[in-house]
Amino acid sequence: MDEEIKFILDSTNEAMDNAIKHLEKKLVNIRAGKASPTMVSSVMVECYGSQSPINQVATINTPDAMTISIQPWDKTLIPDIEKGIMVANLGFNPSNNGESVIINVPALTEERRMQLAKQAKAEAEDTKVGVRNDRKSAMNDLKGLDISEDMKGNLEIDIQEMTDKHIKRIDDILHAKEKEIMTV
Repeated sequence: MDEEIKFILDSTNEAMDNAIKHLEKKLVNIRAGKASPTMVSSVMVECYGSQSPINQVATINTPDAMTISIQPWDKTLIPDIEKGIMVANLGFNPSNNGESVIINVPALTEERRMQLAKQAKAEAEDTKVGVRNDRKSAMNDLKGLDISEDMKGNLEIDIQEMTDKHIKRIDDILHAKEKEIMTV
């Protein structure tokens, strides 16, 4: 019986941790004003007859806070990289100097910052819903166990504390991202 309880608690904690990892991945893709290689991580490039992620055909770096430099390993891919960036519809206008593709990241307007903060908040809320669903699932699993009411009550408290801890982590992550987005 103890193994079942441990399994329920461990799997619930793992599911909640995974929800937070997913949120962190989603938030990385929300632009926060300064250039970052992750801004183009979703770009696919037509390369030798197949689609490849941009990071598999080029080196991506940020020489300054407002520029992304993409240096292809094969210079003949420059037009394909530019096309991939345009197709990805990221709002960037790439240019090239014959050696690399350069993206000047425009400064965010106040209105755009508000939209991005709202988007981050929506992602955080979705994650909170996921964590609460994990809690509900764990509570339902407890109902099926043949244990005393006192034991069930204690386990429900443990699961609620686990949920509260994860919700607080989500709020902290969101607060940090909002601060990053709103900093000019």
